Amino acid sequence: MQSTTGGSAALYGTEQKQAIELAFSEINAAKTLKDIKLETIYADDGADRGQTVNIFQRLIRQDKVVAILGPTLSNSAFAADPIAQQAGVPVIASSNTAPNLTRIGDFIFRTSVPEDQVFPTVLRFAVKKHGIKRVALIYGLDDALTRGAHDVQKKAVADLGLESVGIESYQRGDVDFSAQLTKIRAQNPDAIILGTLAEEAAAILRQARQLGFDSKVAFIGCNANISAKLFELAGPAANGIIVGAAWYAGYDSLRSKAFVEAYRKRYGTTPDIYAAQGYDAAYLLAEAIRRADDVANGRLIRDKLASINDFEGVLGRFGWSAERDATVQPKVLIGDGDAKVFVAAAAT
Repeated sequence: MQSTTGGSAALYGTEQKQAIELAFSEINAAKTLKDIKLETIYADDGADRGQTVNIFQRLIRQDKVVAILGPTLSNSAFAADPIAQQAGVPVIASSNTAPNLTRIGDFIFRTSVPEDQVFPTVLRFAVKKHGIKRVALIYGLDDALTRGAHDVQKKAVADLGLESVGIESYQRGDVDFSAQLTKIRAQNPDAIILGTLAEEAAAILRQARQLGFDSKVAFIGCNANISAKLFELAGPAANGIIVGAAWYAGYDSLRSKAFVEAYRKRYGTTPDIYAAQGYDAAYLLAEAIRRADDVANGRLIRDKLASINDFEGVLGRFGWSAERDATVQPKVLIGDGDAKVFVAAAAT
């Protein structure tokens, strides 16, 4: 279940849906599970957490699914995952990065590396690269992911002893950030930290350039900014943005290269990190089903999923942490606004 409508969320949900469908078609064609065929029952929640709850209830009670891949937004996951936990249906998220999500219960997993495991590394790199001392922060008030990202960012700023010269916020659906940016510019920060979704990040980057921000001001983003659509929406204004991720399209591994090629062949576009995380989630679920003796037993599938500790995925080799987060080494990436891709930072 992903959000393929509903504003910014659709940027991530569409990639996840396509990658999962690609993975399932490969698994079925290869007869990885012998006589078992994986079938997807797809639902779009429109980035509406109320819809997410209703869909989870239907999938579990009526459709009798053995697992759920999704939802796209952390907001939705906090609302709906407890239903799956209570019903004993495993959930694997591939874009939820808000802190503490998996503490909902032992049936909740995620291939998306949480913000608090990524951002401190990103900020340390940015401080060293740009000599940052003064920072301003801007974030979305009404989304669990952006609020969670902001909390992590604020703590990382304090831990490094940086001066916070201003914190600005916005509501979901806002498209004009000139008031917030004008206040920030007056404080003369060395960097602006974004706790935003990709669509809002793109608008902020564009508008900052239009307002004449000094090119030396660094923009440091969160996990949610890592979308192929960021460059489409921001253009050259995305040049130089610093983010952290578990994966990027140029990642040098045979598994990753094969995935990128297959995705491009099927959909005609280059996958982003949400596609990669969704693809690995699908293969992890298939591996758990392969190891289980009873594929209708949710507890057994959960236990087999939790036992995987040597998975060779698109993201690299990993298992699960004690909190059922993917144990993947985060990578610092820098936006190339001209080539419209993220590239690995030379020092990481």
